[in-house]
Amino acid sequence: MSLRPWVAAAVLMFPLTALSDTPNIVPGQWQFTSTTSVKGDVPIPDQTESHQECIVQGDLDDADFQFLEVEEGCELLEHNVSADGVDYRMICRAEGGEANIDGRMDFLGERVEGSVNIDTESPMGQMRLETAIEGERLGEC
Repeated sequence: MSLRPWVAAAVLMFPLTALSDTPNIVPGQWQFTSTTSVKGDVPIPDQTESHQECIVQGDLDDADFQFLEVEEGCELLEHNVSADGVDYRMICRAEGGEANIDGRMDFLGERVEGSVNIDTESPMGQMRLETAIEGERLGEC
Protein backbone atom coordinates (compact mmCIF):
# COMPACT_ATOMS: atom_id res chain seq x y z
CA MET A 1 0.00 0.00 0.00
CA SER A 2 1.46 3.35 -1.01
CA LEU A 3 1.50 6.17 1.55
CA ARG A 4 1.88 8.88 -1.08
CA PRO A 5 -1.87 9.32 -1.82
CA TRP A 6 -2.63 9.81 1.87
CA VAL A 7 0.22 12.22 2.43
CA ALA A 8 -0.84 14.19 -0.65
CA ALA A 9 -4.47 14.22 0.47
CA ALA A 10 -3.55 15.44 3.92
CA VAL A 11 -1.16 18.10 2.80
CA LEU A 12 -3.34 19.34 -0.04
CA MET A 13 -6.63 19.37 1.83
CA PHE A 14 -7.39 22.97 2.78
CA PRO A 15 -10.81 23.84 1.39
CA LEU A 16 -12.22 27.26 2.19
CA THR A 17 -15.69 26.73 0.79
CA ALA A 18 -17.49 27.45 4.05
CA LEU A 19 -15.52 30.61 4.73
CA SER A 20 -17.62 33.73 5.33
CA ASP A 21 -14.65 36.10 5.84
CA THR A 22 -11.73 36.49 3.48
CA PRO A 23 -8.79 34.34 4.62
CA ASN A 24 -5.94 36.20 6.29
CA ILE A 25 -3.70 35.50 3.31
CA VAL A 26 -1.98 38.24 1.29
CA PRO A 27 -2.36 37.59 -2.45
CA GLY A 28 0.82 36.91 -4.41
CA GLN A 29 3.31 34.20 -5.30
CA TRP A 30 3.54 31.66 -2.50
CA GLN A 31 5.92 28.82 -1.71
CA PHE A 32 4.67 25.89 0.35
CA THR A 33 6.97 23.33 1.98
CA SER A 34 5.91 20.17 3.80
CA THR A 35 8.11 17.77 5.71
CA THR A 36 6.71 14.36 6.62
CA SER A 37 8.17 12.06 9.29
CA VAL A 38 7.00 8.45 9.52
CA LYS A 39 6.78 6.82 12.95
CA GLY A 40 6.53 3.03 12.92
CA ASP A 41 8.37 -0.27 12.77
CA VAL A 42 9.80 0.34 9.30
CA PRO A 43 12.49 3.04 9.02
CA ILE A 44 11.41 5.51 6.33
CA PRO A 45 13.42 8.71 5.80
CA ASP A 46 11.73 12.09 6.17
CA GLN A 47 10.29 13.44 2.94
CA THR A 48 10.24 17.14 2.07
CA GLU A 49 8.25 18.54 -0.82
CA SER A 50 7.87 22.10 -2.02
CA HIS A 51 5.76 23.89 -4.61
CA GLN A 52 4.86 27.42 -5.64
CA GLU A 53 1.44 28.82 -6.40
CA CYS A 54 0.02 32.20 -7.39
CA ILE A 55 -2.92 33.24 -5.20
CA VAL A 56 -4.90 36.28 -6.40
CA GLN A 57 -7.53 38.28 -4.50
CA GLY A 58 -10.27 36.89 -6.73
CA ASP A 59 -9.35 33.38 -5.52
CA LEU A 60 -9.67 34.45 -1.89
CA ASP A 61 -13.02 36.19 -2.50
CA ASP A 62 -14.51 33.21 -4.39
CA ALA A 63 -16.80 31.12 -2.15
CA ASP A 64 -15.88 28.03 -4.19
CA PHE A 65 -12.13 28.59 -3.95
CA GLN A 66 -10.15 25.57 -2.77
CA PHE A 67 -6.83 26.55 -1.19
CA LEU A 68 -5.21 23.50 -2.75
CA GLU A 69 -6.37 20.39 -4.60
CA VAL A 70 -8.36 17.69 -2.80
CA GLU A 71 -7.50 14.04 -3.44
CA GLU A 72 -10.18 11.49 -4.29
CA GLY A 73 -10.99 8.70 -1.83
CA CYS A 74 -11.23 10.97 1.21
CA GLU A 75 -14.29 11.82 3.31
CA LEU A 76 -14.33 15.04 5.34
CA LEU A 77 -15.66 14.28 8.84
CA GLU A 78 -15.15 17.66 10.49
CA HIS A 79 -14.32 21.06 9.02
CA ASN A 80 -13.99 24.33 10.93
CA VAL A 81 -12.87 27.37 8.94
CA SER A 82 -12.26 30.97 9.93
CA ALA A 83 -10.34 33.89 8.46
CA ASP A 84 -7.41 32.83 10.67
CA GLY A 85 -7.23 29.17 9.73
CA VAL A 86 -8.79 25.78 9.19
CA ASP A 87 -9.09 22.64 11.34
CA TYR A 88 -10.29 19.41 9.84
CA ARG A 89 -10.62 15.71 10.40
CA MET A 90 -11.08 13.20 7.60
CA ILE A 91 -10.72 9.59 6.62
CA CYS A 92 -9.09 8.38 3.41
CA ARG A 93 -9.36 4.96 1.85
CA ALA A 94 -6.93 3.67 -0.77
CA GLU A 95 -5.67 0.30 -1.96
CA GLY A 96 -7.48 -1.65 0.78
CA GLY A 97 -6.23 0.56 3.61
CA GLU A 98 -7.60 3.39 5.67
CA ALA A 99 -6.05 6.50 7.19
CA ASN A 100 -7.41 8.82 9.88
CA ILE A 101 -6.22 12.38 9.34
CA ASP A 102 -6.25 15.42 11.63
CA GLY A 103 -5.04 18.75 10.25
CA ARG A 104 -4.65 22.39 11.23
CA MET A 105 -3.49 25.36 9.15
CA ASP A 106 -3.04 28.90 10.50
CA PHE A 107 -3.35 31.84 8.08
CA LEU A 108 -0.88 34.53 9.19
CA GLY A 109 -1.01 37.16 6.45
CA GLU A 110 2.22 36.65 4.52
CA ARG A 111 2.84 33.17 5.86
CA VAL A 112 0.94 30.05 6.84
CA GLU A 113 1.89 27.18 9.12
CA GLY A 114 0.24 23.98 10.08
CA SER A 115 0.44 20.32 10.80
CA VAL A 116 -1.19 17.11 9.67
CA ASN A 117 -1.16 13.81 11.55
CA ILE A 118 -2.10 10.59 9.79
CA ASP A 119 -2.68 7.30 11.60
CA THR A 120 -2.91 4.20 9.42
CA GLU A 121 -2.68 0.44 9.57
CA SER A 122 -0.70 -0.86 6.62
CA PRO A 123 0.92 -4.15 5.53
CA MET A 124 4.04 -2.68 7.16
CA GLY A 125 2.18 -2.33 10.48
CA GLN A 126 0.72 0.60 12.40
CA MET A 127 2.19 3.89 11.22
CA ARG A 128 1.87 7.55 12.09
CA LEU A 129 2.82 10.22 9.60
CA GLU A 130 3.49 13.68 11.02
CA THR A 131 3.68 16.51 8.51
CA ALA A 132 4.76 20.07 9.23
CA ILE A 133 3.65 22.64 6.65
CA GLU A 134 5.00 26.12 6.09
CA GLY A 135 4.11 28.63 3.44
CA GLU A 136 5.41 32.09 2.72
CA ARG A 137 4.55 34.84 0.31
CA LEU A 138 7.46 35.47 -2.04
CA GLY A 139 6.12 38.61 -3.71
CA GLU A 140 3.85 39.53 -6.59
CA CYS A 141 2.79 36.90 -9.13
